[in-house]
Amino acid sequence: MSIWWSLHLRREAASVPLARRLLMGTMESAGVHPDVSYDLSLALTEACANAVEHGGAAPSDAPGGDSPGGAYRVTAYLDGEKCRIEVADSGPGFPPSRVHVSTHRRGRRRTRRPAPAPAPALALPPETSESGRGLCLIRELADHVDFGSTPGRGGAVISFDKILKWREDAPLVTA
Repeated sequence: MSIWWSLHLRREAASVPLARRLLMGTMESAGVHPDVSYDLSLALTEACANAVEHGGAAPSDAPGGDSPGGAYRVTAYLDGEKCRIEVADSGPGFPPSRVHVSTHRRGRRRTRRPAPAPAPALALPPETSESGRGLCLIRELADHVDFGSTPGRGGAVISFDKILKWREDAPLVTA
């Protein structure tokens, strides 16, 4: 079974639940286990919230009310035993010291490509901070996470995947 979809959304808070509901509906229809669906929907919510908050100029900031910086893209792939989600915006992107690839296996994290600067790339913010935990949360919920900037165009890209578990009555799983 293979399902994929892509959304082009305005950088508005109201777009985040739309993306989350579409992902949840897709996974429910496919028969993905609710625990996995919840983890992926929470990670997607955090990635979309980052795009809305940091993804470029707001539509009202541009002459004529709309600009490329006023949107972001969400793409989801359910392919075989894995779901991969990518959220891309057209903002300034991540600083080079924050470009990161990690793999999460059995409680260990292995960096495949070292960050150019020594590693407080994903340090948790102070407990009193109201934001800054989204990327850390995505990293904990997914099996594999990549985040960085779009080469040559600016903009941040967060992609993550997770191995799927299926409900016993999953309608789209082939035997």
